[in-house]
Amino acid sequence: MKKPGNKIMRIRGWALAMIFIGMAVMYLGIFFRETPWVMLIFLVLGTIPLLLSFVIYFWVGMISARTVTVQCPNCERHTKILGRVDYCQHCKEPLTLDQELEGEEFNIDYNVKHRREKKLEEIRERDNTNE
Repeated sequence: MKKPGNKIMRIRGWALAMIFIGMAVMYLGIFFRETPWVMLIFLVLGTIPLLLSFVIYFWVGMISARTVTVQCPNCERHTKILGRVDYCQHCKEPLTLDQELEGEEFNIDYNVKHRREKKLEEIRERDNTNE
């Protein structure tokens, strides 16, 4: 199974896809040149994903400015981590900022507080039963 990429890159990918979807919807309006109101509807519907992608790009830029930059131990390149666990932008190596999660199986649920605490409890119980 292919590993997913870094969260920031996935969000940027969705924003880029929205630009192409908006352009495709606007392009469909050309087929309705004879009826201007239908063409206008397609142009407006195509503009919505374009504007939404601009908002997403701005939002990701703001998030990217606040993220923690770490050096990947695998490829030794700098990457930005969003949340407690994330993948390297370059080699897709799982990375974590939490000392308790080092050496554990990678799970994206560690970024959600209540799920992370539940998983940590399971890890602690497993460690207590092994001792």
